[in-house]
Amino acid sequence: MSRPDPGTELQVRAARVLPPPVGRPEAAGYVPAAVNDLIERHRLAPHHEGGWYRETYRAARTLPGTDRSVCTAILYLLAAGERSRLHRIDSDELWHFYRGDPLHIVELVTGAAATVHVLSAESPQVLIPARSWFGAMPAPSSRWTLAGCTVSPGFAFSSFEIGRTDQLLAEFPLAREIILSLQGG
Repeated sequence: MSRPDPGTELQVRAARVLPPPVGRPEAAGYVPAAVNDLIERHRLAPHHEGGWYRETYRAARTLPGTDRSVCTAILYLLAAGERSRLHRIDSDELWHFYRGDPLHIVELVTGAAATVHVLSAESPQVLIPARSWFGAMPAPSSRWTLAGCTVSPGFAFSSFEIGRTDQLLAEFPLAREIILSLQGG
């Protein structure tokens, strides 16, 4: 499946949480047997940073004097062998664990090794502050993680920046190994 053009946003319905597709039971402990089932069930698309996503909410209320939503939310799936490349946005991002196995969310820290946050049933939320460089990868032995990300002010592709490996290595030399792992190099 090819990745969409980075400047393209998926069309969403404003000010309303979109329900899951009809015909696949949410109750009674139904858990899809494969990542492809999760992608189909939740109508996920390839994300520019890696993994799979679908925007599920975009508040109708906007920041004063702008057309930027005050809050957005997505479903996000990362499977074994996939990475969320290092990136940053200009908003706080709150991650929520929904299903699957633990996920490592890596936050780069100036003058120190990277901070690895574990998103899991035992630690179901992780906050990444605005303008922080971060990425994600499945924890060792993890098969997949279905998470949610809530962004406020709302996500805008115009504020989304994928990190350049050479610049990240220069700015965060103590995190060299994890930068190369997340960037695929």
